[in-house]
Amino acid sequence: MTLTAPVPPAPADTAKRPVRGPRSRTGTSAWTPWLYLLPALAVLGALLVYPVYQLGLISFLEYTQAQVSGGEPTSFQGLGNYTALFADPQFRQVLLATVVFAAACVAGTLAVGCALAVLLTRVRALPRLALMLAALGAWATPAVTGSTVWVFLFDADFGPVNKLLGLGDFSWTYGRYSAFALVLLEVVWCSFPFVMVTVYAGIRAVPTEVLEAAALDGASQWRIWRSVTAPLLRPILAVVTIQSVIWDFKVFTQIYVMTGGGGIAGQNLVLNVYAYQQAFASSRYSLGAAIGVVMLLILLAVTLVYLRLLRRQGEEL
Repeated sequence: MTLTAPVPPAPADTAKRPVRGPRSRTGTSAWTPWLYLLPALAVLGALLVYPVYQLGLISFLEYTQAQVSGGEPTSFQGLGNYTALFADPQFRQVLLATVVFAAACVAGTLAVGCALAVLLTRVRALPRLALMLAALGAWATPAVTGSTVWVFLFDADFGPVNKLLGLGDFSWTYGRYSAFALVLLEVVWCSFPFVMVTVYAGIRAVPTEVLEAAALDGASQWRIWRSVTAPLLRPILAVVTIQSVIWDFKVFTQIYVMTGGGGIAGQNLVLNVYAYQQAFASSRYSLGAAIGVVMLLILLAVTLVYLRLLRRQGEEL
């Protein structure tokens, strides 16, 4: 008599099993992070998406004071506002000046912020605290207040800087390049604390064993920063660079206050001030909206290109 093993029951129909969503390595659903982000996305959608939609819509219309007051009907212009904008030689000049000015501000902000962040790691606790407080004071100063103070410091008649440098009644805001240089100094002064604090926090997170090993191998401080610290800080540097590009490309208050609305004959105009003049001073709201859309597209393009370059280098953000 032979014994046979019991036959296991046939498996249930797999088609009747409930389909579950993909799961991550930790066992949570792939949709869980999006559920946590949903409230923030809803707020951003209400505060950002709708205004951007309205901005884009107005840029395709003829929308001046006549349409605002109801004297004339609103008409669809298509790309007419953009055609007129790019055909204007002043717009092209202002666009070039904005790009160059923003690039100089970003470079200066990153250089000063990173240098002071490294300095914070080299000084004792008391000087570090004093430098932190001074930097945070500059960061917390409102843009209008800081710009007014800088105009007074460099005033041709009463400013202490001219007296200290022996420049007499030299006017910093009269010449185009000197006015841009003055505004650049103020922008760097109020922007470097963010870079300094962020990069300093990143440096403190770098393992000391790595830095000590590089020092034992005979690497100089500059070589340690360039070959060890900076690569480890690349994601943080990417964040502060993108933030600086966005802030400095949209500079308005400093230019408007320190150059009196754009300088003599508009020689110190940037895109934000130029858009303000077109929209509110000339009541050409559709043209001002078109300038805003162009600025938005430029910033999106710069951000996406920068992030793509980082991803090619294998960085995870």
